[in-house]
Amino acid sequence: MPDAHVASDAGDAAPAADADALAADLEAAADAVADARDRVDDVGETELRALRDALDGLDRLFDQYEADATGTGDFQSYIAFQDDLVAFVEDLDDDLPEREAFESLLDLFKKRRLSESDFAEARGRLADARDLVGRLDDLRDARAEYSEVRKRAAERADEYADEVARLERLRRLGDADLDAPTDELRDPIQRYDGAVREAFREFRSSAPARDVLGLVETARAYPLVGFDPVPDDLASFVAARDAGAEPIPQLLEYADYSPSKLDHYVGEPSALKRAVGGNRTYLDRLDAAPLTVGWPPAPADELRHRLDELVSVVARFAGEDVVAALHDVREAVRRDDYRRLRDAAVAEHELTDAEKREIEAGVGDDLAAARAAERRLRDALAEH
Repeated sequence: MPDAHVASDAGDAAPAADADALAADLEAAADAVADARDRVDDVGETELRALRDALDGLDRLFDQYEADATGTGDFQSYIAFQDDLVAFVEDLDDDLPEREAFESLLDLFKKRRLSESDFAEARGRLADARDLVGRLDDLRDARAEYSEVRKRAAERADEYADEVARLERLRRLGDADLDAPTDELRDPIQRYDGAVREAFREFRSSAPARDVLGLVETARAYPLVGFDPVPDDLASFVAARDAGAEPIPQLLEYADYSPSKLDHYVGEPSALKRAVGGNRTYLDRLDAAPLTVGWPPAPADELRHRLDELVSVVARFAGEDVVAALHDVREAVRRDDYRRLRDAAVAEHELTDAEKREIEAGVGDDLAAARAAERRLRDALAEH
C-alpha cells in the first residue's frame, strides 16, 4: 500500500514528522546554497575562476620542471623554469586575488640551486589561494545537495499525493451501499460484452481480412475504443493483394505452409509470409476486448463518451441485437443512481480483505495526515 511505502521510506515516521524533517532538510540545503553563493560573491565568481586557472597553470609548470630543476639537476631546466615562471607571473591580471602570493614565488625561486622544499614552500604560500578557489567547489557541492534534497522532497510529496488518492478511494468505497442492486448494471453489461465478443469472433473468422483490418483502421478515429493500429505492411498487403479477401484464420494457416505448397494457393507467397507471418502476434491477439465495457464499469462521464464511440464502431459489423444490447448499457449508465451502483460494484469487486479491514478501522485520520504532509512539502518546495 502506498502509505506503507511512505512510512518505510521515512523510517516509520509519522507523516507530519516525516514532512517536517524533509522540509527542514530542504531549508537547510537552500540556506547552504545561499551561504556558499555569498562566499563566492564576496570575491567574485569570475575572479575565482581566473584564480583557479592560474593555480592550474602553475601546477602544470611545477610538474614540468620540478624533477629536473632541483638538486644537481639539469641547469638548462633550471634556467627555463626561471624564465617561464617570470613570464607566467607577469601575465597574471593585476586584480587577480592572491596575486601577491604568486609574485612572492619569484623571490623564493631566485636561487642558484633549488630543492624540493622550495617547491613545497611555494605550494604552502598558495594555500590561501586554494582555499578561495575551494569556494567554487563548495557552491557546486551545495547546489548538488540541494538538488538531491529537493528531488527527495518532490518524490515524497508525490507519494503522499498517491496516498491521498488511495485513501479517498477507500473512504468512497467504504461509504458504498453494498446492498445496492448491482445486477441492474451487471446484467446489461455482461449481455453486451458476451454478444460483442461472439459477433467479433464470427466477423474475424469469416469476413475478408481486409474488411476486419479496415474496421480496426476506421476505429482509430474513435480513440476511446482503443484498438492497436494495424501494422503498415500488413495493412498494405491485405488491401492490395487477392489474398486479402481471405479470412484472417485462413491467412494464418497459409503463413505456416512451406513456400512450395503456398505457391499453389496465393500469388507471391513470400509477400504473404512477410506480411502475415511477420505480424502473427498482432493477428493472434486481435479480439473484441477494445469493444467490451468490462466489470466493474468505468465512471459515468468516462463511460458515456466511450459508449458513444462504441456504437459507431460496433454498428459497422455486428447485428441489431448486439447494437440493442449496447444501447441497454447506455441507458443503464444514464441512471440517476449509476454512481451508487458503480461504487457498490467496485467495492464488491476490488476491495481486498486488508482494505476492508482498513476501512473498518477508519481512514479519516490517515487521510488528513497524508493531505497535511503533502501540503507541507508542496509549500516547502514552493518556498525554496
